[in-house]
Amino acid sequence: MSADTQPAPLPDEQVELAVEIFRMLADGTRVRLLWALVDTELSVTGLAAAVGKPGPAVSQHLAKLRMARLVRTRRDGNQVFYRLENDHVARLVLDAVHNAEHASDVVPSHHRGAVPELRTERA
Repeated sequence: MSADTQPAPLPDEQVELAVEIFRMLADGTRVRLLWALVDTELSVTGLAAAVGKPGPAVSQHLAKLRMARLVRTRRDGNQVFYRLENDHVARLVLDAVHNAEHASDVVPSHHRGAVPELRTERA
């Protein structure tokens, strides 16, 4: 975008949805859950282990993330697996974490190549 062009104004509905996404990201457990799902899918049990929280608490966070359309589910028998809704969510989480890494005095890990890669086969 050049300096003399401005982006088109955002419709109110899009602004409200963006605010809801940021509201969902304003919780450390939810950020950790999304981070754990960047390049994989996991069950509630797997996610609970990944973030060090009890299963019922993880389930409540996942329900909120699902309502905000940040994660989706896949059922396999009686087990439910969670994954990120799309690559935009993955990019948002990666960018937020990478931006936070810049607040420290050390070279951020994403500049050293130690970050998850995005899968490209997501729908």
